[in-house]
Amino acid sequence: MPTQAKAAVIDEITERFQSSSAAVLTEYRGLTVAQLTQLRRSLGEGSSYAVVKNTLTKRAAEQVGHADLAPLLNGPTAIAFIEGDPVNAAKAIRDFARANPLLVVKGGVVEGRTVGAAEVTALADVEPREVLLAKLAGAMMGNLSKAAGLFQAPLSQVARLAAALQEKKPAEGADSAADTAAADTTTDTAAAADAAASTD
Repeated sequence: MPTQAKAAVIDEITERFQSSSAAVLTEYRGLTVAQLTQLRRSLGEGSSYAVVKNTLTKRAAEQVGHADLAPLLNGPTAIAFIEGDPVNAAKAIRDFARANPLLVVKGGVVEGRTVGAAEVTALADVEPREVLLAKLAGAMMGNLSKAAGLFQAPLSQVARLAAALQEKKPAEGADSAADTAAADTTTDTAAAADAAASTD
C-alpha cells in the first residue's frame, strides 16, 4: 500500500476513534460475509464494523493516546466503532457472539478508557442509559415526596398542638373561676363562723 494511502487509512481510523463513544476490537476468523453484515446492522445507526490492518490501527491508536491497545492488535482484527450508547452496542455484540461463537471480543475503548474483553461483556449487562435515567428520576421523585411529607408532618403537629392549647385555655379559665368561687365561699363561711363566735 503506497505511503499516501496508508496515511489516509491511519487518519480515517484516528478520526473514528475520536468521534466514537466506544470502539470494540474483535477477532472474526471463520465468520462469513453475511454474518459480518448481520453484526454490522445490529450495532445501530451511525456505528460501523470494519476489518482493519493491525499495523495501521496501532499507529492510529497511538495518535489518540491508546498505545495500550497494541497487544490486542494481532491476528485478524475488526473494530466496531460505536456512536450513541455503548451499552446497546455491547449487548448487540454479546448476543451475536452467543449465536456465533467464532466472534471473539478482545477489548476496546469505552468513553476514552481502554478496557478488556471482560469489561466489554460486563458493559452489556448494564441497563441502557434511558432506563437508568428513568430509575434515577423515579428515585428522586420518591425522595422528594418523602421530603415533602417530612416537612408537612411538623406543620400538622404544630397545628394540632396549637388547637389543643386553645381548647385547654378556656377549660383552665373555667377551672380557675370555679377555684376562685370556692375560695370566696370558704372565706365567707370562715368570716360568718368568726362573727358567730365573737357574738357568743
